[in-house]
Amino acid sequence: MKKTLLSFVLLLAVIAVNAQEFTKDTTKLWSKKGNISLLFNQSAYNKQWLGGGTSNIAGNFSLNYDFNYKKGDVVWDNKFIAAYGLTKIKGDNKIAKTDDRLELNSLWGKKAKGDWYYSLFFNFKTQMDAGSDKNNLKISHLFSPAYFQFGPGILWKKSNNLSVNFSPSTAKLILVHEHFTEFGPSFGVLQGDSSRFEFGASVFVNYKFNVMTNVSIENRLNLYSNYLDNPQNVDIDYQMHLVMKINKYLSANVVLQTIYDDNSIQAVQVSEVFGIGVNYGF
Repeated sequence: MKKTLLSFVLLLAVIAVNAQEFTKDTTKLWSKKGNISLLFNQSAYNKQWLGGGTSNIAGNFSLNYDFNYKKGDVVWDNKFIAAYGLTKIKGDNKIAKTDDRLELNSLWGKKAKGDWYYSLFFNFKTQMDAGSDKNNLKISHLFSPAYFQFGPGILWKKSNNLSVNFSPSTAKLILVHEHFTEFGPSFGVLQGDSSRFEFGASVFVNYKFNVMTNVSIENRLNLYSNYLDNPQNVDIDYQMHLVMKINKYLSANVVLQTIYDDNSIQAVQVSEVFGIGVNYGF
């Protein structure tokens, strides 16, 4: 399974390089835009500090890359996201993971009328490293879980910064290594199984705007309803990325992700990363 993921990542790298080459040769067909950030956080206290607190240091890396194609009445938008973060608390030998995401979105559309397109989309999400619960028990690792969504639909695209895709017939596949389901379900996959297939409807919304000069917010919302099991329980995945540029290379970043998936856990999952660091756009 590790070899499969490594091959997949290698394929993504080849696609990204080719997209850049296409941009050079056929500027009117391909457009690309990417951002790399490396954020640092540190808190330090000496032994005389009476207010309390524990010294710690953290670092987060993120890559956000868009490579889009447009020719005539055909559009093909692609987004690749990779993020990884670690933190070390003084006095604790364990280095904890604070962020771990690997995601690819691909959306193809053929114009129907005006801002409307017939569409076909693909979404892949997984993680790169092992994850543990509060009892230090390993509950996930490389390519486990992995999520796939695929389906035809209708796309409303006002611009590269505002679009809504609706797919009434979406296939969804969840993969988890079988040792995580040996004693119970994991990430929606039933005990003893290593995969779960769902069929339902999905809505994907992308909205990016500038709050003011050098301050931008990108919002991404994915809703999914499984026809085969409690369709009234809608899965929600919302991501917000706020970038406040200080200058060409420095910025403050806030990344917020909120997930609700009752098959995994009947609660809202929230992840938030904030930091100031090196930022490079390309």
